[in-house]
Amino acid sequence: MHKVKIGVLVSGGGTNLQSVLDACEKGEVSAEVVLVVSNRREAYALERAKKMGIRNEYVDPSKFPGEEYDKELMRIFREEGVKLVVLAGYLRVLSPGFIEEFRNRIINIHPSLIPDFCGKGYYGERVHKAVLKSGVKKTGATVHIVDEGTDTGPILLQESVPVLKDDTVETLQRRVLAVEHKILVKAVGECCLRLVNENNGGNDEACTD
Repeated sequence: MHKVKIGVLVSGGGTNLQSVLDACEKGEVSAEVVLVVSNRREAYALERAKKMGIRNEYVDPSKFPGEEYDKELMRIFREEGVKLVVLAGYLRVLSPGFIEEFRNRIINIHPSLIPDFCGKGYYGERVHKAVLKSGVKKTGATVHIVDEGTDTGPILLQESVPVLKDDTVETLQRRVLAVEHKILVKAVGECCLRLVNENNGGNDEACTD
């Protein structure tokens, strides 16, 4: 079966990236990660890709002002023939040009049940701190299509996680992260199957119903 080429954008350690890499290696999804790019030189995610022989690139934001940065990303992604873009803890806002280039073929994992605790300023531990402060009884994770807004694109998958009475940011984050890994792999698999079924025809509805 044809494997969909995936490009992953990351800013940190890359545990979500690793879940996708593992799924690809085990044949759980019809895909292969061909490129991992980070805006941070020290991102351990790059090392994860290097260990598996996958092209890994640090693209220095200081060398590409404004939308020139995403134009450089688009150039690299085109070189590798990327069909599906996965944001796995990427802490930059994508430009309209990049989003248009991969319309409905960019997915993001967010550590809450969108539309709660999402949007500008909600990322990483900030999300879990806000959840605990609010007193809500459940949170979770969401995989969604990326559009021009912040966490506003169509939702693909969600799974909830209970907030326990004695939870700390760290304990809650660990449980949510386990769910992130699971639903991200599932969403990647579903998107790739749709792309394969469409014979890579460039259908703009690749990851949507």
